Amino acid sequence: MPDKDAGTPRVFLIRHGETEWSKSGQYTGKTDIPLTPHGEEQVTSTAQIMYGSGRLIDPAKVAQVWLSPRKRAIKTYQLLSGQTEGYEVTESLAEWDYGEYEGIKTDEIRAKRESRGLDKERAWDIWTDGCEGGESPAEVTTRIDSLIAEIKQLQAPHMKDSEPKDVVLVAHGHLTRAFAKRWLGYELSFPLSLMMEPGGVGVLSYQHHSIDEPALMLGIGFPVQR
Repeated sequence: MPDKDAGTPRVFLIRHGETEWSKSGQYTGKTDIPLTPHGEEQVTSTAQIMYGSGRLIDPAKVAQVWLSPRKRAIKTYQLLSGQTEGYEVTESLAEWDYGEYEGIKTDEIRAKRESRGLDKERAWDIWTDGCEGGESPAEVTTRIDSLIAEIKQLQAPHMKDSEPKDVVLVAHGHLTRAFAKRWLGYELSFPLSLMMEPGGVGVLSYQHHSIDEPALMLGIGFPVQR
């Protein structure tokens, strides 16, 4: 981090590696499917670059790890860190509950809704409309916000000190993007287009060492390797 921001706590937001349904574009909420072999390779490749002593995610600087309860997320953290313990599982990071849309794709969802006379004014959008039989944006917001409050409580006393205070989160495609929006204070319907690759890492932090100025680290510099 730049000198003026050195020591500011970070939140590493990680999406699990590829699954068969993430590869095909099928919505995968509660369905508990494993990583593909390629998905495992994605995560181990990320680990080689980003995880370890002196690297971007330095375990000596991590105070807390929270994971989605789905096995694809737990396996991702285990591959990333080489650890099978030292983390907490939380429903706050579970993927959006897609309800009736589980296992199908966006165009299929829109066709299904249109056949029932819905969405005459505009196409269905999960960020505004949520999922029939599943979660609304307000429900997803509530559980994300509860975890954000817990993270801020953990990090607030350590804005400038050298104590371990980084946080690692492992979750899912929609959930990671929803989390970033809420971290920045936006409603989920706010038109902020974000992308997260399987096995990818996003970084959230704070401006000016202030707990009241959460920020997205748009670009990161990697530690010098000696």
